[in-house]
Amino acid sequence: MIEAADRPVTVSAVREQLCDLGLEPGMTVMVHTSLSRLGWVIGGPRAVVEALLAVLGPEGTLMMPTHSSQLTDPASWRNPPIPAEWCDVVRDEMPPFDPALTPTREMGAVVEYFRHLDGVRRSDHPTVSAAAIGPNAAALLDVHRLDRGLGEGSPQARLYDLDGHILLLGVSHANNTSLHLAEYRTIPSGHALLAQRSPVVIDGERCWVEHHEIDEDNDFAAIGEAFAVTGAERIGPVGTGVGRLMRARELVDFATGWLREHADVER
Repeated sequence: MIEAADRPVTVSAVREQLCDLGLEPGMTVMVHTSLSRLGWVIGGPRAVVEALLAVLGPEGTLMMPTHSSQLTDPASWRNPPIPAEWCDVVRDEMPPFDPALTPTREMGAVVEYFRHLDGVRRSDHPTVSAAAIGPNAAALLDVHRLDRGLGEGSPQARLYDLDGHILLLGVSHANNTSLHLAEYRTIPSGHALLAQRSPVVIDGERCWVEHHEIDEDNDFAAIGEAFAVTGAERIGPVGTGVGRLMRARELVDFATGWLREHADVER
């Protein structure tokens, strides 16, 4: 329920708050967001995206995760599972990944609006794609490896290389996909990965391809809390929620060290 004392959140207010947070024209930034945690935003997801693009300007690059975890073998589904006897027909009928058509899953309304925007490009990974617009979009998206989709061949790794930024809007580091890059950098050589299968189109034919992803259960929220203590992230209000802005390199390097230290403690 909307309380009478609540004030609607405007595009201009979000734009000003983003500037106060430290977002600047020309930045390359990956945004993770929850619209509902920003308050009652006039214009909804469109307003949030327009505010971000207005601050970044034509020289800036905006990227968001556009994951589609529904494009996996239905036998592995747990949230929710489906009857085992359905699996064969689901495999036979599931549409293959299409960057333009495949919807995201659990990414939120802002991401779904953003991926439909004219000029936005999307990477080709069937489950952990990203979408971007701006001068650095090609550098971020064009070489997204199928295996280890959030590792060294990912848009998150290219964001690190470009010394880009990460912006969390209304969400915590629990939603920060760049922390998976730190995970990949800390797993031992030969570490077992989770085998997944996804439907794609190759040479005009629909087929299922196998790829391998990390299957860890690290506490990203705890990493974020420890990182905040360093003072390397700027924190401020955005709408009625909280925004967090940081350099991708500083976060990933910190998280890599944190994971190595805590892995040593567990052993």
